[in-house]
Amino acid sequence: MNKFDLLSLGEIMLRLSPPMNERLTRGNSLEKNVGGAELNVLSGVAQLGLRTGVISKVPANDIGEYAKNGIRFVGVSDDYLLFDTSKDARLGIYFYENGAYPRKPRICYDRAHSSIQKIVASEFPADMYTQTKCFHTTGITLALCHNTKQCAIEMMKKFKDAGALISFDVNFRSNLWSGDQARECINQILPLVDIFFCSDSTARLTFNKEGDTKDILRSFANEYDISIVAATNRLVHSPKLHSFTSIIYKKENDDFYEEKPYHHIDVVDRIGSGDAYISGVLYGLLKYNMDAKAALEFGNATASVKNTIPGDLQSLNKIEIEQIIESHKSEDASLEMIR
Repeated sequence: MNKFDLLSLGEIMLRLSPPMNERLTRGNSLEKNVGGAELNVLSGVAQLGLRTGVISKVPANDIGEYAKNGIRFVGVSDDYLLFDTSKDARLGIYFYENGAYPRKPRICYDRAHSSIQKIVASEFPADMYTQTKCFHTTGITLALCHNTKQCAIEMMKKFKDAGALISFDVNFRSNLWSGDQARECINQILPLVDIFFCSDSTARLTFNKEGDTKDILRSFANEYDISIVAATNRLVHSPKLHSFTSIIYKKENDDFYEEKPYHHIDVVDRIGSGDAYISGVLYGLLKYNMDAKAALEFGNATASVKNTIPGDLQSLNKIEIEQIIESHKSEDASLEMIR
């Protein structure tokens, strides 16, 4: 029996944000949180009830200890969390400023030479690859540096050989690499992937895909023999008012799964909501034997809820999400308060 349902390789980051609606260019206080794309996914899957663990490296100091505490707080295992004892050990940082119409959110990164950029696959035990049903990583990890790219690719191959499902989110970041670099690298690893997440806009701009969203999803699945391909659809009415839905394609039965959007979400903090979507989809697939309909419903609900929660990491439980799913499907007015 596998020890974990999901393991994920990725950078743990420190997020520093001014108080709501304050600007980075003024003010004197910053609130700290821990996050990172892969950890955000793990947190959601763990809180829905599955067993997850992070594969990463943080500095062996108080900031690294703070990161470890944050990981444990959201129910994610730190069994494969390494500590960097070198003198230049550091945790990557990003500064995030909330937006308010017409001012858009802003991000400043300070992540060069962070401890994870020293990571190599040989630092981890060989039996790790037999301990999980699914392994997840993202294009961010591939793009960070040569070490993280090589580590991610080697781990994908070893987990695949050991029988795990491979999940991959393109999560394209133009400040890390170009579209051409992303396409060249990701095209090489897509034959390993079983569950693939790529937005419509990224597919067009980075992979030169054409046609409507369904054409794009089916083309990825057919070209690389990918079982599940998913794309989100977010409509930004203003920084604090969004609508959200998605579409999932399942190659086995050549079918698409869709539902009506979550309209007019009251956005408190959109950071991590895409990762929350992935957590819901992976939970639905892993818990319900690759049921794409369940994956769609959990993915849309968890993404929508994350928009209403400050910080990168999720704060939810399965009962709450199931109630939100049922309310979303119902034509009746939902209760104002659950009590």
